[in-house]
Amino acid sequence: MADTNKREVWLRGPLEGIPSLLQPVAHALLQARDEVNEMMSGFPEIFLWVKPAGLASPAFHLQHLNGVLDRLFTYARAEALTPHQLTKLALEGKEPETGYSVITLLEIFNRQIDEAIKQLSETDELTLTEKRGVGRAQLPSTVMGLYVHAAEHTMRHVGQLLVTTRVLQG
Repeated sequence: MADTNKREVWLRGPLEGIPSLLQPVAHALLQARDEVNEMMSGFPEIFLWVKPAGLASPAFHLQHLNGVLDRLFTYARAEALTPHQLTKLALEGKEPETGYSVITLLEIFNRQIDEAIKQLSETDELTLTEKRGVGRAQLPSTVMGLYVHAAEHTMRHVGQLLVTTRVLQG
């Protein structure tokens, strides 16, 4: 039998403590963590803020992965974004004066995945169809819609990060 840790997360079986309907969301987020940590292992710091052909930098993707999960999971809790979250959103993709290392950005992303998994584990499946507003305009969604979009959006940026890092290291 193949090593279960080498299989994609969704093929490793159910995750303990995660409601059945949220298993695919948790699987996608954990898969994203595995892939991001692997692709960024040993990534040259000098390329972190480079935008090849005008594409978003690897640092932007790492910041955005963290930020989008934080924001969408906040909306799923029926909470408004805080001033701190809005400031972080405005700074995504902008290199801070103090700079971030690959390791720091990965630590922040990994913590955000942990927080998301915790929130999923605490979510009552009976609340998944509850309406939630998104953004200042309070665009319509549901708890499930926010969680699924968080997983989908995360994987989309993981793919973009993969291409960008390969181009930069090519």
